[in-house]
Amino acid sequence: MPSATHAAINAVWRIESAKIIASLARMVRDVGLAEELAQDALVTALERWPESGVPDNPAAWLMAAAKHRALDQLRRRKLLELKHEELGRELEIQQDLAMADVEATIEDDVGDDLLRLVFTACHPILSSEARVALTLRLLGGLTTDEIARAFLVPEPTIAQRIVRAKRTLAEARVPFEVPRADELNARLSSVLAVIYLIFNEGYSATAGDDWMRPTLCEEALRLGRILAELTPHEPEVHGLVALMEIQASRSRARVGPSGEPILLLDQNRARWDYLLIQRGLAALERAAAQGSGFGPYALQAAIAACHARAHTAEETDWMRITALYDALFQLMPSPVVALNRAVAVSMAFGPATALELVDALVDEPLLKGYHLLPSVRGDLLAKLGRNDEARAAFELAASLTRNSRERALLLARALACAGRAL
Repeated sequence: MPSATHAAINAVWRIESAKIIASLARMVRDVGLAEELAQDALVTALERWPESGVPDNPAAWLMAAAKHRALDQLRRRKLLELKHEELGRELEIQQDLAMADVEATIEDDVGDDLLRLVFTACHPILSSEARVALTLRLLGGLTTDEIARAFLVPEPTIAQRIVRAKRTLAEARVPFEVPRADELNARLSSVLAVIYLIFNEGYSATAGDDWMRPTLCEEALRLGRILAELTPHEPEVHGLVALMEIQASRSRARVGPSGEPILLLDQNRARWDYLLIQRGLAALERAAAQGSGFGPYALQAAIAACHARAHTAEETDWMRITALYDALFQLMPSPVVALNRAVAVSMAFGPATALELVDALVDEPLLKGYHLLPSVRGDLLAKLGRNDEARAAFELAASLTRNSRERALLLARALACAGRAL
């Protein structure tokens, strides 16, 4: 059935595209061309598989098809460079040797192609916004719409950034490699931002029918762990790893039997993965051991650790969490941090105090269209017994989210408020 085949192709592509693009980029040294070659392989699959059936190993099929196209591209480049026909025989021999070297390189397991891809896309020749957008596109396989929602900016802006970034990297002939020393440090902050945005897209999908996309969480965690090995004395790398480990520990408890979201305070903590929690706490200790104080990721990890150490929701140390958010806001005074701090304030000091903080954010331009603002406001209004206002806030939040699971949750909360208002 073609529709089922197309669904299978899309699923495989979502999982494998980053690896295919990264492998091709090492071959052709051009991330834009690598993405085009990978897309060519995808088009071929869409043409052939509905008739021939999905291969036993579809990921390997796509990788092989993409590599064949890359080899053809390399051969064409070589032929264009060597214009003398009398060198044809010698060229053929040289090509065979060169292609053998390339094919050996393709299978070479030294280093990590995906990490190289992140650092290439995060080259300082690009703006910080372009670095993050391009890497999310290439590494996470996210659509421009999903990236735009992660950034809270218009989709055409993201599309333009990605096109310009690929063109800039190609024109500058940026090498496909992990930088060293000072150059690595200069690119590290944008790399961390990319990895965490990929994790967040997996942890709370911006659109679609699934509340979570675990593959993206796993990929971000893997990249974070590799980066921690490469930069053992960088506290924020360990802080990010700690944050992702602890958040990932809740994955099984965040989704109900029918795929519905389960919020943090309602989760069965027995379903948390305590091995991941221990890994996260150990990473947080490594961040602290560097002795340079906590940065934004380590502070967020410390907040997550407060939840992880509480065996029940009632045992959560909300006073400490509020203090940590105060410190985070000093380092990163964004409206999203302010909104999250308001949630902590509501738990530590009551919903009325928190509602004043949230109402002060209503006209914040960066939060326009951000569904969690009316969602938090609805929760506070409901706790204060202002059910009609709470219902309207939840309905507004539901209209803004692109995730069907989250929309259903918000509409259910709106309905509950309507029932209490009668």
